[in-house]
Amino acid sequence: MNTTKLYATVGLLLIFLLHFSPLVFAISNQVKENGLTIYVAPNGDDKNPGTIDQPLSSLTAARNWIRKQKKGNPNTDPVTVLIRGGAYSMSSPLELYPEDGGSAEAPVVYKAFKDEKPVFSGGKKLSGFKVNDKGIWELDLLESRLYKWRFDQLYVNGKRATLARTPNEDFMYIGAVKQNDWIKGSGRVVEKAQQILTFDEDNFSHLMGIQAEELGNVRFRAYHKWDFTMRHIDNLDKDSARVYTSGKGMKPWNPLKEGGRIVFENFAAALDEPGEWYLNPKGTLFYMPRPGERPEDAGVVAPVLENLIVVKGDPSNGKPVEHVRFEGLSFMHCHYAVPPTGSEPNQAAALINAAVMLEGVNHVDFVDCEISKTGQHALWYGKACHNSTVENSYLHDLGGGGIYLGDFKSREGLDHTSHIKLHNNIIQSGGLEYPSAVGVWVGHSSDNEVSNNDIGNFYYTGVSVGWVWGYAESTAKRNRIVNNHIHHIGWTLLSDMAAIYTLGKSEGTVISNNIVHHVHAYSYGGWGLYTDEGSSDIVMENNLVYSTKTGGFHQHYGANNIIRNNIFAFAKMYQAQCTRVEDHRSFDFTNNIILFDEGVVLKGAWEKIDIAMDNNMYWNTGGEEYDFNGKSFAEWQKFGHDQHSLILDSRFKDAENFNFEFKNKRAIKRINFEVFDLDNIGVYGEDSWKQKAKLPSSILEAFDAQVAKNMEKE
Repeated sequence: MNTTKLYATVGLLLIFLLHFSPLVFAISNQVKENGLTIYVAPNGDDKNPGTIDQPLSSLTAARNWIRKQKKGNPNTDPVTVLIRGGAYSMSSPLELYPEDGGSAEAPVVYKAFKDEKPVFSGGKKLSGFKVNDKGIWELDLLESRLYKWRFDQLYVNGKRATLARTPNEDFMYIGAVKQNDWIKGSGRVVEKAQQILTFDEDNFSHLMGIQAEELGNVRFRAYHKWDFTMRHIDNLDKDSARVYTSGKGMKPWNPLKEGGRIVFENFAAALDEPGEWYLNPKGTLFYMPRPGERPEDAGVVAPVLENLIVVKGDPSNGKPVEHVRFEGLSFMHCHYAVPPTGSEPNQAAALINAAVMLEGVNHVDFVDCEISKTGQHALWYGKACHNSTVENSYLHDLGGGGIYLGDFKSREGLDHTSHIKLHNNIIQSGGLEYPSAVGVWVGHSSDNEVSNNDIGNFYYTGVSVGWVWGYAESTAKRNRIVNNHIHHIGWTLLSDMAAIYTLGKSEGTVISNNIVHHVHAYSYGGWGLYTDEGSSDIVMENNLVYSTKTGGFHQHYGANNIIRNNIFAFAKMYQAQCTRVEDHRSFDFTNNIILFDEGVVLKGAWEKIDIAMDNNMYWNTGGEEYDFNGKSFAEWQKFGHDQHSLILDSRFKDAENFNFEFKNKRAIKRINFEVFDLDNIGVYGEDSWKQKAKLPSSILEAFDAQVAKNMEKE
């Protein structure tokens, strides 16, 4: 080769290296020993290559990057999306489909950068508030005025604001209810009807400030039995003190009725309490500040996105989304738009959606994640979900419930959801928009484990298992609810509820080693463990249940349930209840300790129901009265029950202060009671994690105050 050709070749090589070396470096920078790594950061750009020095800015862009890698090589290495700490504003939910999953050997992981906290928001920051002469903040929202943008939740300085309501405390009470059937339909519930609510003068005075132009936005929340009705109103007749509303007919088993509690919201005259907000029909947002809040440095967020993550597989064609993991990520500000029809009563709020919706997935896990400030449920493994885990995650400040498993329709084959593990999570402070929501809901789903979670501060129920009323076949089988701490449930708002609630045939289901306490209903109910309609073949053992309203245990009706080796303590009215008499063995109640200082021991159909009841221990720390459904202990024994049971001090160390360790075990040995470990129940791990599970003292004190107020009415 002559010198001229050599120089030309070297020149071309240098040009090539100068031109392509950044790309080569970018790719090599993303190849790790364990696969590919891509980076996302708040200061990134979705046009970047995704390196640590030139990161992307969104989860969706990271997903798209992974798609491109897999397009030419579907058997790609594991992929890790490392996400730097900081605040991210999501313009759209992260949507994953079958092509976005991985495999057991090559999973896809969306993970926080070490020791950093990425926070993803589905909301819009609002600024520019002015203060009017009443001290109320005002903001003209162009999107609302021109494009009718509305939202149903608002957050100020990290706290959920209250949509302007009246009355601020307590309730209005309905005087009378009349229903006009418009379209009857063929079901038990009228398809279309009008309800007319009448009030007395004192109650109706709360509504006199409603203006005609805002009437279309006004709605009410009526609380009844185990549910509530939320409706917009059609008309307001101030002369006759009547409110007109329309929608579905009232459910015959749970209607609105005279004396029912109700509040009205979303009108200007109701804006009279710090922390309340109102968006008028003209698009002006009003907020009455809490003490110390200033508009110039306030963080005000209106939620926009109605989902934050959507994962949807295609299992019917053998294409689930598989082997995806979210780790160390925080998601907040998810909007739930109240539909024009409002919210008809639906148990457990099972008809609303979740911020994170999954369907058709296998091995899709959430670890060390946080979901908060939602208008709806936090996370839902819907139909066709399998072998997935939610662990060490913090779900709180929720408009709906925590984690929902399965569907409210029975599914067969691959469409049936099973084998989901919920472990060591904190699930607290939910039902803030939809109070009938629950901490953990297991619908038509089987073989799940709910273990070592802290579930507290809900208005209806902590854990609900099963979705069949009666003895029809159920697919909610072999579920394990174990080692959970479930507490501060009810708040005297709804009735017919419990910390742990079951429905239907549930062969193989075990509810054990849970600590349950502070459960209080508005009227009837407020149980610790509640086997409701058709609950069958359930074992409830080694549970500590205390400080309930109407019993540590209640069975409405069911078959072959086993209630053994539990501690039921300090229910306020009845220690245990049973209701329906049937022609089969309803339950066995053995080796339990019942401790109380007020109320009666047993209430209900105990003399008639088919049960096996023996080797129990009863002790009244408040005196010598023992009321077994209106009978003395000796009279009760004549029915053939409790032949070897004892009225005897079980010798707890300090039960009055909820210390249920034993001074000695001599007494309990006489009923063959087996001591179970109370130290490994609830969440575990670092002290900071365990401390996070403790509700603030202000919440505990408020709960006790509500209970005391409620018991004054009984």
